[in-house]
Amino acid sequence: MSMGLNENTANAGTRTTAEVIDRFNDAFTKHDPALLTDLVADVCVMVSVQPAPEGARYEGLDACLGFWQELAADRNTRFAPDEVFVFGDRAVIKWHVTFRNGEVNEVFGDAHAASTSVAGVNLMQVRDGRIVEALGYSKTP
Repeated sequence: MSMGLNENTANAGTRTTAEVIDRFNDAFTKHDPALLTDLVADVCVMVSVQPAPEGARYEGLDACLGFWQELAADRNTRFAPDEVFVFGDRAVIKWHVTFRNGEVNEVFGDAHAASTSVAGVNLMQVRDGRIVEALGYSKTP
């Protein structure tokens, strides 16, 4: 995927880890998948929270970006970051997702079909203003 040079892509390398994570969280809280467009590195590796216990592994820009954009666009889920901790190029996002009973997003799996919420954490790594690693973990009933 080739991205044209614009203000966002030109400044990606100057964004701090905190700025990247703030924008990442905004994409989900605002249901705005476009906010993710220039936040993901070509070499990104992401592991989703399901299927438990290991999750599904996604590699590369297209796979990671596609997964997150679909999740951010899902209006049946409401994402809320509870706490964010940033340590250099790494961050921890403690989060909570709520959804209508019986309308659980497939990301959270059948284990949560009778639930209305999921709590979890993401362990993130940012390099040159882009996400290179994201490991998701959640509490499973």
